[in-house]
Amino acid sequence: MADSRFFRVAGPFTLGALAQAAGATLAPDGDPSLVFSDVAPLHHAGPADVSFLDNRKYVSDFKVSRAGACVVHPDLAGQAPPGMALLISSNPYRSYALVATLFYPNAVPAGVISPGAHIDPNAVIGAGTDVAAGAVIGPEVRIGVGCRIGANAVIERGVEIGDHTIVGSNASLAYCLIGNHVYIYPGVRIGQDGFGFAIDPGGYVRVPQIGRVIVEDHVEIGANSTVDRGSGGDTVIGRGSMIDNLVQIGHNVQVGAGCIIIAQAGVAGSSKLGHHVVVAAQVGVAGHLTVGDGARIAAQSGVMRNVPAGAEVCGAPAVPIKQFFRQVATLVRLASQGEHGTRGGIAQDQ
Repeated sequence: MADSRFFRVAGPFTLGALAQAAGATLAPDGDPSLVFSDVAPLHHAGPADVSFLDNRKYVSDFKVSRAGACVVHPDLAGQAPPGMALLISSNPYRSYALVATLFYPNAVPAGVISPGAHIDPNAVIGAGTDVAAGAVIGPEVRIGVGCRIGANAVIERGVEIGDHTIVGSNASLAYCLIGNHVYIYPGVRIGQDGFGFAIDPGGYVRVPQIGRVIVEDHVEIGANSTVDRGSGGDTVIGRGSMIDNLVQIGHNVQVGAGCIIIAQAGVAGSSKLGHHVVVAAQVGVAGHLTVGDGARIAAQSGVMRNVPAGAEVCGAPAVPIKQFFRQVATLVRLASQGEHGTRGGIAQDQ
């Protein structure tokens, strides 16, 4: 059970209501009137809890779980313990997410503006928006309805924020237009200068960064990530993209719709990611490159040339993933041969 100091559980809900919310089908013997009060992992769940099975590694836990109900793929439903109610889904993790959201919905803003906030008289704040203490909202800022602005967040002149968007504590937003239903986590920096300068023997010369950042609807930007504004054009984060913590997006970068960029990755200036690209942890993408739609870049890779649509690449420099593993296998064989040769040489010398 979640810690009640931090989380408020809704409900209880009937099994029928949970199935409807999850887009799941009740098993034939399921009683839609059964009532459940919470969600929990398989090994912690009790008779009043709903759990899920999405990974075959946990089938053994599933078989002995005390959960009263479980979201499960039809292929694994036959391994459920006796008496467990089943919510059958072709995508159990998604269905469980919908069930969990029903029990733990996002807090609804109440339109409370702290007297400790600093709001310019020319700023426009939509109905039902919360503004916490210490927040600074500059002139000509426009914030939509039902938003939440966290403590000590700074929203600079002219920034526009759509409806139902969350700006976490200590985040700073400048030179940017933010869409609807965006979640900007604590400590995020959006719209600061891009890393642009001309190299000269007499010293570096800063290039004015006169573009913006455009963040489209339903985007998440994780804690302490940074998104530089464009140097001339705009930096764009496409609709529905998910950016993890500690990610750096350089100036003029174009991120397509539905991309996933995982922790400690960096995308250098003017590179373009197509739609539904996956960039794993600690990846570096060099500047002025194109990564095609649906491409996947493995963790710790260094991308130094364009990646075709649908490709999977790995390594530094990144190469097609099958080629990477062939290279690794070759190195292992060479290293093994070298070890055998050295040992033979030592034995012969002795």
